[in-house]
Amino acid sequence: HLMNEMAVTADHLIVIGRGQLIADCPTHEFIARSSERSVRVAGPDLTRLEQIISAEGGKVTADADGALTVSDLEAPRIGELAAREGLVLHELTPQLASLEEAFMELTRGSVEYGTQAQVAADPNAMPAPAQAGRQ
Repeated sequence: HLMNEMAVTADHLIVIGRGQLIADCPTHEFIARSSERSVRVAGPDLTRLEQIISAEGGKVTADADGALTVSDLEAPRIGELAAREGLVLHELTPQLASLEEAFMELTRGSVEYGTQAQVAADPNAMPAPAQAGRQ
């Protein structure tokens, strides 16, 4: 199934892995469970904002376009910090994982077959079966 199609057509997901119920919830809740949440922040004084966010425990990554991606700090808190310091924000956008990213993260330990990297990370995952004609 294509996850993008499922994201726009399904309001509720039931996910089973290795015979165990992993999720039985609305699609938006399933995506929100993913830890791949971040906030995109842009403004004229990102150097000062980065210092403030880091001091509050946020992890900051500079994007190629000059904006910041912040994890471990929610958008309302970032906005409060900027306001307290009198900093102007041009963007403060929460970023959620896609359905596919959330699915991959939340089912990581529940796959029966995996890539060599997954098997190395999870000894309970079996290597994917060899495909016919491939060595």
